[in-house]
Amino acid sequence: MTIASFAFEHDLERVAHRDAFNRSRRHAAWENVIKKRPSILRIRDIDSILNTIDGLPAPLTDADFAPVNESEARLGQLLFYDPILSGNRAVSCGTCHHPAFGTGDGLSLGLGDGGQGLGERRVADPQNMPEQRIPRNAPALFNLGAHEFTVLFHDGRIEVDPDRPGGLRTPLDADMVAGFASLLSAQTMFPVLSADEMAGHYSENDVSQAVRRGVLTGEGGAWDIIARRVADIPEYANGFAATYDHINTPDQIGFADISNAIAAFMEFEWRSDTAPFDAHLRGHDVLQEPAATGLALFYGEAGCAACHSGPFMTDHDFHAMGAPQIGPGKAARFESHARDEGRYRVTGDAADLYAFRTPSLRNVALTAPYGHAGAHSDLRAFVVAHLDPAASLATYDIAAATLPDLSVDDAKGLEDIAAIAAAVTIEPVQISDEQVTALIAFLDTLTDPAALVGRLGIPQSVPSGLPVDRLR
Repeated sequence: MTIASFAFEHDLERVAHRDAFNRSRRHAAWENVIKKRPSILRIRDIDSILNTIDGLPAPLTDADFAPVNESEARLGQLLFYDPILSGNRAVSCGTCHHPAFGTGDGLSLGLGDGGQGLGERRVADPQNMPEQRIPRNAPALFNLGAHEFTVLFHDGRIEVDPDRPGGLRTPLDADMVAGFASLLSAQTMFPVLSADEMAGHYSENDVSQAVRRGVLTGEGGAWDIIARRVADIPEYANGFAATYDHINTPDQIGFADISNAIAAFMEFEWRSDTAPFDAHLRGHDVLQEPAATGLALFYGEAGCAACHSGPFMTDHDFHAMGAPQIGPGKAARFESHARDEGRYRVTGDAADLYAFRTPSLRNVALTAPYGHAGAHSDLRAFVVAHLDPAASLATYDIAAATLPDLSVDDAKGLEDIAAIAAAVTIEPVQISDEQVTALIAFLDTLTDPAALVGRLGIPQSVPSGLPVDRLR
């Protein structure tokens, strides 16, 4: 079965029965609370409450997620936190996607290779200064093993496509057609090639030199160089042989095997479906005030669910929401602008200018900063900006971002404000400060303590013997 057919397989009859059952449970739970607390009627009447409930997504079940082999996830855990995968052996996946920062890095725009420390304590290494910041905010990793996640990255440049060889569309096309267990696995292939993230700069190491020459695949390619590093470590060689039937000797380990293991770890570690909102959807509990009012606003007057829909609070689509552009943007090396035109860079369709993928809101209270460039460090400020994007752009102050010291012009992209504002198509929404407070309270109910802690955690050490990033 291909990735595409697996991702799109649905049992519609089962879903319909499940939805009806859970809707009935939610109605019964709310009616019971209303009887016990008639004061709730001052907020909204029973019909309004029940109408809101009818618009909620069905609760998540195991069927919504890909099954995970725990031994594969344990192998992936070691690889995720091992700097051996980076060109200079100094940056791991966990450097920019750390559980201490909601699986992000706590920064608006991170410092990959050439940085030291974690979160707001991360600084440029004076012995290996970064050329620029990573151009986009590090996205959270929650629930990426769910079947409905069929497009990834802020601009959606990789996605499930049943018409492509291997069922995937990526910027590398023919170089990436086989060996990937999932879209998430394919996504893992890219950060190790980025000079700003993990590869390092042109002449610094064998990986970055291969990337510079454009040699990514095959013997001596960037991915092969990394795979050989891993295969040369006995603990990894034994782990791959024990985990995968097609691997008997170290020379059979390819980077796709590495990325498959890392994807399995992310799927296992950060599944998130036990937040208070999930208990509400399952009819096990009812949200208290002001979160209950926030829920009604989210699915009603505030219009949030128009984009943040479904159980993962995303439509997986692309929208121009007027997020400020800060940092280096996505200019080519020979260009001097600091624009980031979002989805347009993938499709070439002018209708996609400044449109970015709708992020999932799971654990959103802990995944700051917000926006494709992380321009807002405060959730409330970001929500308020979303209510009237064009007006908020005009008054944006880059002091709202969280940026480690680096001698670069982070505000150059703000010159593009007029074009970004012109791309916004949503109408402004007017709600009171009290209602904004209620919305934030509802968003807090999406925080899942179990997912934040993780199932395997951070390893004490990794097989390479290199330091493991840990908040101290």
